[in-house]
Amino acid sequence: MPARNDPPASQIADQLLVLLQVARTGRYTTAAQALGVNHTTVARNITALERSLGGRLLVRGADGWELTSLGRRAARAGEAVSDAVDRLVAGDTEADPVTGVVRMTATDGFSAYIASPAIARLRGEHPELSVELVTVTRVATHHRSGVDIDVVVGEPSVQRAKAVCLGDYVLGMYGSRDYLARHGTPATVDEMSRHGLVYFIDSMLQVNHLDAPRRLVPGMRDALASTNVFVHVEATRAGAGLGFLPCFMADRHDDLVRLLPDEVTERLPYWAVVRSESWRRPAVAAVVQALLAEMAEQRERMLGQ
Repeated sequence: MPARNDPPASQIADQLLVLLQVARTGRYTTAAQALGVNHTTVARNITALERSLGGRLLVRGADGWELTSLGRRAARAGEAVSDAVDRLVAGDTEADPVTGVVRMTATDGFSAYIASPAIARLRGEHPELSVELVTVTRVATHHRSGVDIDVVVGEPSVQRAKAVCLGDYVLGMYGSRDYLARHGTPATVDEMSRHGLVYFIDSMLQVNHLDAPRRLVPGMRDALASTNVFVHVEATRAGAGLGFLPCFMADRHDDLVRLLPDEVTERLPYWAVVRSESWRRPAVAAVVQALLAEMAEQRERMLGQ
């Protein structure tokens, strides 16, 4: 019986680290940049590892490469190799597990007022941590590649991912003092419907939970619509119309007045969706805990109180 010609353990360990980087980024090119090699080297290592393990490790998804069931097991082995290397490099000192790059998405307002201070404090304790934050308003998906944490509005429906409720926030209708002086302050929902609305572009709104103003104030026509909530705030301050705004953003401006708070209001939750392979990373878990702490710290402001 011929002897097996298996690759040495050190070679497989290197290939597992390459797979781990592809799993975290979802892209061969991005993984190659992080590893300091070229795209071809990454592809060659993945192919060799698949040959050694006897099956596909990655499949193409809508947003990049996704792990197969075999790939998820191999990625866990890669995490163990990575942790062992970190401990070895640290020598006698205990290695800080909260290190490396964490990639997340979140809405504009959450990114600015919750994620930014939370990450700043976390990096004060763990300076080797780096966070890449992409601002976007969209629904969660369990198969998104290259993202560790998705912060979304509304309870998500996902599989093979962990969902954590971060806390609630409230939106209300606001007008600038100058605008209300010129156009009058609506005393009823019917009077409010005669004003123009500053809000998201209806046809481009991906999150059904954010359709509240058109439900609460039927007949209200768009005055200025944008995909960016900071535009909503500034357009409302400039007098473009009445803006349906997160209270934690609008209440920072003395020139904005909240209108009919008991009748025109919406309370929504922020959720963090974490990929299963990402949740095992201490750095990812630490970022989620930091977001939870920041939401708790700012609870009254988030609820418009």
